[in-house]
Parts: sequence; C-alpha cells; structure tokens
Amino acid sequence: MKSYDVAVIGSGPGGYVAAIRCAQLGMKTAIIEKYATKGGTCLNVGCIPSKALLDSSHHYEDAVKHFEEHGIDIPGEIKVNLKNMMKRKDSVVEQTTKGIDFLMDKNKIDTYQGVGSFKSKTEVLITPDEGEEETIEAKNIIIATGSKPRTLPGIEIDKERIITSTEALSLQAIPKHLILIGGGVIGLELGQVYRRLGAEVTVVEYMDRIIPTMDQSMSKEMRKVVKKQGMDLKLSHEVKSVERKGKEVVVKAKDKKGNEVEFKGDYCLVSVGRVPFTKGLNPDQAGVEVNDRGQVKVNEKLQTTTDNIYAIGDVIQGAMLAHKAEEEGTFVAEVIAGQKPHIDYNLIPNVVYTWPEVAGVGKTEDQLKEDGVDYKVGEFPMKALGRSRASGDIAGLVKILADKNTDEVLGVHMIGARTADLIAEAVTAMEFRASAEDIARMSHAHPTYAEAVKEAALAATEDRALHI
Repeated sequence: MKSYDVAVIGSGPGGYVAAIRCAQLGMKTAIIEKYATKGGTCLNVGCIPSKALLDSSHHYEDAVKHFEEHGIDIPGEIKVNLKNMMKRKDSVVEQTTKGIDFLMDKNKIDTYQGVGSFKSKTEVLITPDEGEEETIEAKNIIIATGSKPRTLPGIEIDKERIITSTEALSLQAIPKHLILIGGGVIGLELGQVYRRLGAEVTVVEYMDRIIPTMDQSMSKEMRKVVKKQGMDLKLSHEVKSVERKGKEVVVKAKDKKGNEVEFKGDYCLVSVGRVPFTKGLNPDQAGVEVNDRGQVKVNEKLQTTTDNIYAIGDVIQGAMLAHKAEEEGTFVAEVIAGQKPHIDYNLIPNVVYTWPEVAGVGKTEDQLKEDGVDYKVGEFPMKALGRSRASGDIAGLVKILADKNTDEVLGVHMIGARTADLIAEAVTAMEFRASAEDIARMSHAHPTYAEAVKEAALAATEDRALHI
C-alpha cells in the first residue's frame, strides 16, 4: 500500500490547488479523480466552457449588430456555425485540463483515476472504471468532491430536452425557444449565449428579481439589460411541473396572483443552483459527518468531525465559487503544514459573466440595512465614461457603500464592461480596509472603465464625483 502525507479526493479548482500547495510545502501528495480528465465541474462543464461560448456568441452578436457602425462591412449573410463553436469550446477545455496534468507532473503529485471512498480515517479505496481496485494510505485527507446541478421536486431531467447546464454546454442545435427555470448566474449566462444565437428565451424565476444574491441595484440594472436584449422575464413565478411531449417541453407555473400559466418551448434548462456531491465517498467509514443539506460539516480550520480529514469548496457551506474553493485549498494545505493562514469570506467576490458583466464584493445595501449599519452610497454610471462611449459599452454603473462615520468601504457592486476584472481593485482596497477617500485619491488611467470606480468613490466622499 502506497503512503502519503496528503491525499486529495477530487481535482476541481479546490482539489488541484490544495494538492499543488501541499506539494510546494514539502508533503508527499496524491490526488484522486473519478473522471478521465481533471479540473472538476469548473474546467470541464462549468466556468471554462461557458466562458468560451459566451465569448464566441458575443463575437457573433457584434458581427451582426455592431460591426457596421464601426465601419466594418461584411459581404454576404453572417451565419452561426454551432458545430465549430462547440469544437472551439472543447479545444479550450482540453487545453485547460491538460494544463492541470502538467501541473501535477511538475509538482510530483501522484494521480489516480477512479472513485475515491473511505475505508477508514487514513485509507482511501480507489475504484476505477476499468481494472482493479487499489487502496492508498494518507496521514491527512482533503475532500474536494464538489457539487452537481440541483433540480426541483417532480422534475425529471432527461438530458435531451429537459436539461441542466452540463447538457446546455453541448447542444447540437440552437433552441427555437429555450425556457430557463431560474434567473441566477448560470441561467442568465447560458440564456444570453443562446439568445445571441437566435433563440427565444423565457426566464421563469421564483423570486421577484433576477440574480437575487447580488445587490438589488445590480438586479434592477441587469433586468433592464436582458429585457433590451430580448429575454422574456417571468418573475415571482413558482414552477409546478415540467413535462416533455415529443420535441416540446411544457412548463406549468403559478404567477404571483396564484394563476396557473403555461410556457412551451423545445428545450427547458433547469438552473436552480447546485448541491454538494458525496456519492460513493462513504464518509461514515471515516467518522465524517454530513448535514441534512448534504454538506460535509467543518470547523473554522475546515476540519471535519475527524481531525485528520478536511473538506473544501462546494461540498461544504458557503458560496459555490471556484475561487472560494481555491482559497480554501491553499488554506487547508497551510493548516496541515502548521501555518496560520486566514480567509475573509466577506471579501470573496461574486461575478456574473453576462455582457455587461456583474460583480460584487462585501456587503449589499440590503445586508447593511438589516445589520443596522449607518452607511452612505456613491454611484457612477458607465455611460459617463469616455472609454465606455468609445467601445459602445454604456450600460451599467459602479456603486460603493461606505461607513457613514469612518468612510471605510463596506461593499462594492458594479455592472458594466470588464467588471469581472475591475472587482479585484475593490477586493484589494477592502483587504487593506481602505476608505472611499483612499480610492478617490488614487490615480486611475484615462480613458479606462476603472475610472468609474474612482468616480463612485468620489461620489461617496462628500458627493464629489467630477464627471456627472
């Protein structure tokens, strides 16, 4: 039996980063992955392929709608080649997952393909698709098994017409009418992909707003944007049933008045979040407890109820974000090495990769109200920027929330071009407990989208915005 200092079960962003950091710290490390390719949901059927399709569909939309105004004339009809679009997406995924193989080799991490399950608190049984089972031993074990798409009671996912995000990333035809159940991050991103390619898109959302976990101002602005793009939003609708009739899918729901309504399309994407994945793990064999939501129980050091076993990422409580999992992977490796790392969960940014992008970090305005915090608001519209007018990306705004008494920045929320990248400025500032005035006094290059951050900070500092 091979022995290791650390064995990691799962090779998603949390798992492979944990393995690399353990190896960097001098620990003999193994990683176990049940699928043939590493990278977990994010690299294979999540973050990476969805961004590839978002970018490809964005290029198509620009060519159809905006090239002419930029003085670019394309003779003949512009057509979507979905086969080639999917081929490029697959190529991006392949390159990225092979990059993980390279990193494992570079850091001398032993890799095993198969389902990892506990035999005891220090032994992991590896069951491959083909071949013999194998058991390895490890002083410490990290659970990084991730999550899977959630569904609603009574809805049967057939993976053909009633689908999850996994199937939506590999459709062989553009839907005529795509019905989205759920107006959150995944639904809006994939809805925007197929809307750009010509599909009719209807969003059926239980809450009274889309992207409900983001600041309410972002939800309102995003609602205007997607309606302008042609999505049909059905808010405050409770889905009661989804039924397939040949090539047609019928979704029945109740609106906010209690009336039954019906939507018909050729595809229905169920996008109502994700749930922790522990199938085949056998945590009981190691004394690892799981709560009634399927999450592995952990303490502040991310230790499970068995002290040499840790858990990170989507399989524990908290936001299901790849970068959260990465931070936790690094954190656990350093805890095992005897260091004293920290994670500030308030400073884990959240991003929606639609266009315009939406990003936020820290407290929302609703949370500050609920906590009784005396705060002030600074806002600046993207349309007031020279850079936005030059690129034609005038939708959106930056909103800074600061403590009314100390001026410390408590939350930053933005919607606009490249806000997924801009949010890092806010995270950096808040990590060092910057005031709105600190950001306002920083020089921002002109012309850039980042100037909106400075202007919002000026607006929060005695209403001093210069360009509105």
